[in-house]
Amino acid sequence: MRIIVCAKQVPDTTEVRIDKKTNTLIREGVPSILNPDDANALEAALELKERYDDVHITVVSMGPQQATDMLRECLAMGADEAILLSDRAFGGSDTWATSNALASAIRSIGEFDLILAGRQAIDGDTAQVGPQIAEKLDLPQVTYVKNLEIDGKKITVERLLEDGYEVIELQMPALLTAVKELNEPRHMYIDKIFDAFEKEIKVMTIDDVDVTPTQVGLKASPTRVFRSFTPEVKGQGEILEGTVEEVSTRLVGELKKAHII
Repeated sequence: MRIIVCAKQVPDTTEVRIDKKTNTLIREGVPSILNPDDANALEAALELKERYDDVHITVVSMGPQQATDMLRECLAMGADEAILLSDRAFGGSDTWATSNALASAIRSIGEFDLILAGRQAIDGDTAQVGPQIAEKLDLPQVTYVKNLEIDGKKITVERLLEDGYEVIELQMPALLTAVKELNEPRHMYIDKIFDAFEKEIKVMTIDDVDVTPTQVGLKASPTRVFRSFTPEVKGQGEILEGTVEEVSTRLVGELKKAHII
């Protein structure tokens, strides 16, 4: 079984700041991490590798050269190989342009059985790239996956909903996007850290994939961000303790004081 995991290096959101003049993220000096939902997708692939024979995991990412650090982390967790799409032509891509590039890179890899990706990236929260890749590769897809089982070419998944989940069956090849409820990502293995730095990460440019400059990059991106801002910090909440009667009485009093009731 050949599994492709789409992963992204993102800024650690606890450190994110907004440039008030340009309304863009200040990335300089901000630590970068493996996108959390993508870590769940990778963990799902690694668990399948432990359960089935002949599973090969390829991690694909698009970003600057520094994203190789994140890819080596993926290798140290147990992935077999990593590919980085890195070219100035890809800079400024929105979800549509990003999915064009990633879908093209996946086509260049050749045959595969399953694509796993995180539900969304924490620096955008769009949840669009995974489904767009599936559409461009003409694959069946299920989003918000909280559990999955494989029987031959059949995949049975539980798809998370607001009030429960639904069970869906589909055939491979397919694309699934993972949520944090799917699993608990593992840490890197000490011995695999050394191996990760011995392995070569394949870097692909726009010349290595079947897209043109009109399909990727800022100019090819239909999305326009008019304003970005950091929400103002609100006052801290208060925990009321005591019996039900005591808490209820105090709560009503506080709501009246605030003229809410």
